[in-house]
Amino acid sequence: MPHRGELKILTGTANPALAEKICDHLGCKLTPALVSTFSDGEIRVEISDNVRGDDVYVVQPTCSPVNHNLMELCLMLDALKRASASRVTAVIPYFGYARQDRKVVPRVPISAKMVADFISVAGVHRVLTVDLHSGQIQGFFDCPVDNLYAAQVLLDTLRGLGPNLVIVSPDAGGTERARAYAKRLGVGLAIVDKRRDSPNQAHAMHVIGDVKGKIAVVLDDMIDTAGTMTEAGNLLAEQGAEDVVACATHPVLSGPAVDRLLASSFSKVIVTDTIPLNPKAAESDKFVVVSVGSLLAKAIHNIHSESSVSVLFR
Repeated sequence: MPHRGELKILTGTANPALAEKICDHLGCKLTPALVSTFSDGEIRVEISDNVRGDDVYVVQPTCSPVNHNLMELCLMLDALKRASASRVTAVIPYFGYARQDRKVVPRVPISAKMVADFISVAGVHRVLTVDLHSGQIQGFFDCPVDNLYAAQVLLDTLRGLGPNLVIVSPDAGGTERARAYAKRLGVGLAIVDKRRDSPNQAHAMHVIGDVKGKIAVVLDDMIDTAGTMTEAGNLLAEQGAEDVVACATHPVLSGPAVDRLLASSFSKVIVTDTIPLNPKAAESDKFVVVSVGSLLAKAIHNIHSESSVSVLFR
């Protein structure tokens, strides 16, 4: 087995609480690093401990403020590269710009590829992420990418809702994800047929599948403005669902999302801590947060010990 040196975990300012949870599961302490902003707005990074020859993991989702957190990540990776770390893994629980993964209209960038290039040039050897918006983004990197599934931690919470479940995809694009959850839970599947009128605007049409008298779980990889999610939830309630629950990995919750969800038909909104929860959402009992800390810790342990990461996909 190649000698990678000591396992070290660092964090930027995007989600230090998740980094602490990962350290708790691994039984180690966060390696200190100064990450702050100069008075002119430029980011200051300084690694406070020796990392020469070490196996280093930087925990930094590129959530809002996206560009600031992305720049923090790149500067930390560069600092570690120049400090002669043996291997640097970017742990990006939420990968921003992931929805811009192809050209859908003329003269637009493929932003996800550009961001992957930024991170690669900064000096990353490996990327660890959770529920990429599209799996093809793994191919935008020239290094190994481990895309973990939050289903590992979300399924137990969903089982706790009772046996009378139906998993609902809020659009046709999420059907494969919803089917995978439904199969694991041994329950039915439904799809909301919707037509998108413009970016961040959607209009739900009708439900394909039986939801009457059931606990309908609307499942997606992220909740952004919550327009799609709340329309789907309200439609399911109208179609006779006994209860309606929202479930997503990444609580992006931009713009009017929190207000929409609080006013919606959902009795619960189940999310993970890939992104810190919006403070207003955190005050409400409607939001349930499930941690991916143990999942990421297992993956980091397996990568460090050069053992299989694929066992976490079973």
